[in-house]
Formats: sequence, C-alpha cells, structure tokens
Amino acid sequence: MAKGKFLGEFKEFISRGSVMDMAVGIIVGSAFTAIVQSMVNDLLMPIIGLIIGGINFSELKWVITPAVGDVAAVTLNYGAFIQKCINFLLIAFVVFLMVRGINRLRRKKEEAPAPAAPAAPPAPPADVVLLTEIRDLLKKEKR
Repeated sequence: MAKGKFLGEFKEFISRGSVMDMAVGIIVGSAFTAIVQSMVNDLLMPIIGLIIGGINFSELKWVITPAVGDVAAVTLNYGAFIQKCINFLLIAFVVFLMVRGINRLRRKKEEAPAPAAPAAPPAPPADVVLLTEIRDLLKKEKR
C-alpha cells in the first residue's frame, strides 16, 4: 500500500503545471545554450583572439607534465575555462535583457490607464419621455 501511495504522490507531483513548465524551460535553455556557445566559439572568440594578437583561447594551456611515449601530457586548459566564463556572461546578459524586457512590458500594462467607465446613455428626447408617461398612465387605468 505504501508503494501505491508513493507512486500516486509522484504522479501528482510530475503532472503539476510548474514541473512541466520547468521541463520546457530546461529543454529550451539547453538549445539556447548551444546557440550561445556557437556564437562565442565560432564568432566572438576568433575576433577577440585576433584583437589580442591572434590567440586561440581554446588552445591556451599550461603543461604540467609533458607527454612521454604513450602517456598523455597533463595540462591545465585555462583557455577553455576563459571561453566557458565568456559563455556564462553572454548567457546571463541575454537572460537579463529578456527579463528586463518582460518587466517593462508588465509595467506598461500595469501603468496603462484603466478603461473609462461607460458613459451614461443620453437622456431620451422630450417626446419619448411624454409617450412613456402616457403609456404608464394607461397601464394604471386598466388595472
């Protein structure tokens, strides 16, 4: 019975809207990260490397122990770390711009003047008022 209750709780948890929203956010975020990584690695880093003297950041490393025979070299790949830091900063900046834009739209929506109350209908013309009074008097007499 405890197993059934556990599975029921899990089913309730997983079917909540917030969990589904989070899953969609993670998937879209992963795709977005791939785009930003390509932008950084393929567009920005070559330009930055050219500006600072033709350096390719991905190849920057500090060799701790050189390769000997079949044993690979032990290196600290600080260039890859620099690229990942730039990726992070760009992703954070784009997310900031998106949140800022959404907040501006929300503020504009909140600050928008409320629609004016509907205007009172215009007063009926004098002849319509007179006919209405006559009708009401005729109704009284029939009773």
